[in-house]
Amino acid sequence: MNSSNPSKARWLVYSAYALPAIPIAALTLPFYMIVPTFYSEITGLSLATLGSILLMIRLLDAGSDPVIGWLSDRFSPAFGRRRTLFLLSIPVTSIAALMVFWPPSSAGALYLLFWGGVLSIGHTATILPWTVWGAELETDYRGRSTVAAFRESATLIGTLLAIVLPFAVGIGSNSTFHGLAAIGIVVALLLPAAGLAAAFLVSEPRNRSSKSVPLMQGMRSILNNGTFLRLLLAFVLNGLANAIPATLFLYFVSHRLDAPNMRGPLLFLYFLCGIAGVPIATWTATKFGKHRAWCYAMCGACLVFVFTPFLDKGDVGLFAVICGLTGLLLGFDLALPASIQADVVDIDTASSGVQRTGIYFAAWNLASKLALAIGVGLVFPILQWSGFDAHGAGQSEKLALDVLAGLYAWLPISFKLAAISIMWNFPLDETVQAALRQRIERSLEKSTSSGLH
Repeated sequence: MNSSNPSKARWLVYSAYALPAIPIAALTLPFYMIVPTFYSEITGLSLATLGSILLMIRLLDAGSDPVIGWLSDRFSPAFGRRRTLFLLSIPVTSIAALMVFWPPSSAGALYLLFWGGVLSIGHTATILPWTVWGAELETDYRGRSTVAAFRESATLIGTLLAIVLPFAVGIGSNSTFHGLAAIGIVVALLLPAAGLAAAFLVSEPRNRSSKSVPLMQGMRSILNNGTFLRLLLAFVLNGLANAIPATLFLYFVSHRLDAPNMRGPLLFLYFLCGIAGVPIATWTATKFGKHRAWCYAMCGACLVFVFTPFLDKGDVGLFAVICGLTGLLLGFDLALPASIQADVVDIDTASSGVQRTGIYFAAWNLASKLALAIGVGLVFPILQWSGFDAHGAGQSEKLALDVLAGLYAWLPISFKLAAISIMWNFPLDETVQAALRQRIERSLEKSTSSGLH
């Protein structure tokens, strides 16, 4: 079967696999974008304190990635190593999301540090085996892009849900029940239901390993995979470029544009355009290759974003155009790098005979979280230094608003340009990946015939 043009039955499998993306995304966006603003405005935490707490949470979270990735490769129950770990993590993630998103009135720094840490670790234990599971559903170059497209389209649907609920109910409400609490309830109910549906409707692919390796040996194999390290560096740089605007988006709209009521609609527009961008990214990748299509998208984002700092109060219409264009390009950032990552794992599997997708995607997650942590730890102290006032629109001086605009748009451009330079002549294309898969299948046939598998 050509998985890049899947049958109706295969589309149903892809859809069932992608279903948990909706509650996972409904959890992820508020945690990284809305929670910082919510806790600073409602609990009164200073930007410096909040930045330190979020940095500690994300560094704690990052330490769990290699352990969970290694465990997902070594854990081999009858129900499947990816599916079982995914299901076991769901109760922890659901409860922690409810606690973070619906805090008591007495919640402060320690409360956010504890429950934020639990949520981050639970989120890793949920999303890592689930993402690896998807990376192994298909083995060919284009088929992996199709799986990623289904998953990321569902992710964007969940993201839209995460935007509509908080802003419809009101994230700045001082009442007992608010928009963030509504998201917590939705995640606590929908994540278990979607997770069970995926686990029982989608089988787990065959493990193409003939042996296992210790954690440190697995980490050393990553360090010896130069193609992966090249992709990882580009991903970190692009992750920084995306994390900084994500962290500052609400502040930019509320303070620079003086349009706090437009935060929800503009976010909705951005991610709605992202849904349209996913099939465009998949089509472009078939024409130019995944890495070159990704580079084109990053170039486009730089061209669009360069004009953003010139916007001022009332320029909501122009910013809406920027949100729409960058939203289309978001589809490339979501669908293509993860698909390239699955191809890069084939290099290690072909050379070692061991399928270590879990530990590779753990390093991938770790890089993503470090990028987010660096972004928060970098921009919040600079904003504090500039005299930026996060507790009320229109109260900051011009210097602080200019610093906000520069951090929001121009700083990310420098990181994207560096990522483009790394990925432009990336050596892994469709032809190379097909040859790698042939080597992997030949090795598997030999181990099976000799009784080693």
